[in-house]
Order: sequence, then structure tokens, then C-alpha cells
Amino acid sequence: MITSLTLLILSLVALYIGAGWLVQGSSALALKAKISPLVIGLTIVAFGTSAPELVVSLNAALKGEGEIAIGNILGSNIFNIGIILGISATIYPLQAKKQLLRIDIPVMLIATILLTIFFWNGELGRMEGGFFLAGIILYTIFSLYYSRKHGEEPNLELEEQPRHWAFDTLEIVGGLVVLIFASHLLVENATSIAREVGLSEAVIGLTIIAAGTSMPELATTIVAASKGKTDIAIGNIVGSNLFNILAIASSCSLVQPIVAKNVNYIDLLVMLAISLLLLPLVKSGQKITRTEGLVLVIVYVIYMFWLFRDVI
Repeated sequence: MITSLTLLILSLVALYIGAGWLVQGSSALALKAKISPLVIGLTIVAFGTSAPELVVSLNAALKGEGEIAIGNILGSNIFNIGIILGISATIYPLQAKKQLLRIDIPVMLIATILLTIFFWNGELGRMEGGFFLAGIILYTIFSLYYSRKHGEEPNLELEEQPRHWAFDTLEIVGGLVVLIFASHLLVENATSIAREVGLSEAVIGLTIIAAGTSMPELATTIVAASKGKTDIAIGNIVGSNLFNILAIASSCSLVQPIVAKNVNYIDLLVMLAISLLLLPLVKSGQKITRTEGLVLVIVYVIYMFWLFRDVI
């Protein structure tokens, strides 16, 4: 138990370091490529920090552990909005651009509604997976096209301190490697501790593994928020939730149809409700305030109390 706790703490430190590299490298590369930081947050950073969820859910699906595979996806999406956006907003109010309101959040909500409908019977088949896979491809292509067409001008500060793009790329790759390795370390030890306590696979997937694989998003978003890079902060979460549904759920169900009867409609409805809550929060003043961030955290805490009602 002591060894697991020590490795868990070390993995958290590594996640913070890797997140810092990822935010810095991706921001610089975005400006050089004339791609807006928002789109970088929605694509490169979001997809990169969701890599642990992809690896964990795929491994679980291949082993026939559907409850961990889908529980990780649902739990991560709830954690991303409730805890990560909530805490980030309390640190630094998150300003949202119109693109998020008009395009990205609505697309995320559509994907969330579809997952709720498709998985209502506790199963996700290859046909639904293929539909989601087509969705993530189309969304990524559209995001990059939209950014190039409506791209921001290069930052003058960046031009005064030029750095070759190879260094930015190396920083992004290094950050992702650290994030993925540290996430594996975190999940392994967190799961080991959780099973000693006697939690079910569904609850482990929805909480311990979901929170563990979301640590890259947590570290990246908090680092971005503390540096005032709110486009990357909020874009990372919206993009990660989209990636979790469209890419991870599709990959898992295409490899092995998911069956998870113990992940029930309550979990689906909580994911849907907290996702729907995001739109009016962002729409009010076009930002998530500290008070609204606190509301998101409270919603997540209430959900945790419900999940662990038999343990407490």
C-alpha cells in the first residue's frame, strides 16, 4: 500500500511537468502555424491528453472488461467538466470565444446525447462505433479548416523571441510521453488501492480510473488557466470530451462490442446533465466565472456521494 501511494504521488508530479511542456510547445507551434490556440486546445492538446483514456479503455475492451472501458469514458467526461473546468475557473475565470458557443460545445453536446441514446441498453456495437469514428474524422478536418480560414495573426511577442519549430515539436512529444507514462503509473497504483478497498469494476472505471486518466487534462488545463491561456484550457476539455466519445468509444466498440450492464442510466444522465449545464454557463457573459466553477465542483461531489453511498 505504501509503495502504491508513493508511486501515485510521483506520477502526479510527472503529470504536472509533462503538462507544462505540452502547453508551452503547443501554444508556440499554434502561433507559428497560424492556427488559433483554441483549435490547438480542441485538437492536439485535447487528443494528446486523452491518450491515457484511449490506451486504458482499449486494453479493457480487449480483455472483455466493458464496465471499465465505458466507465472510464463516462467518468472522464464528468470529471473533466465537474472538477477540471470547475477548479480551473475558480483559479482564473475562463473566457470563451464565440466559436466554442456556436460550434464546438454544440457538437460535444450532440455527441453526448448520441452516446446516451446508443448506450442506454448497456451495450455499444460496431455500427455505433463506426458512426462515432466518422464523426471524429469530420470534426478534426473541419476544425483545422475553420482555423486556417479564420486564423489569428501571429503574436508579436513570439516574433521577438523566435525559436525553431522543431524545439516546439520536441517539447510537445516529450510532454505527451511523460503524460502517458505517468498516467499508466497512476492508474495502476490507484486501481490497486481501490481493489483492496473492495470497489466494483464499474465504480473503479467511473471514478479511480476516470480521474486517473484525466490527470493529464487536469494538469494541462490548470497550467493553461494559471498562465491565462483560457482558449487552451476550455478548448482542451471540450476537445477531450469529444475525443473520449467519438474516438475512444468508437475504437473500443469496433475492436470489441462493449457490454456493461452495471454502468447504468444514472451515470449516463449525470454525464448528459453536466455537459448540458456547460452551455448556459459559458453563454452567460461568454465565460465561466469563479462562482460557476464552484457549482460544477459541487455537482461532481454530489455525484460521488451517490456512487459511494453504500461505502460511506
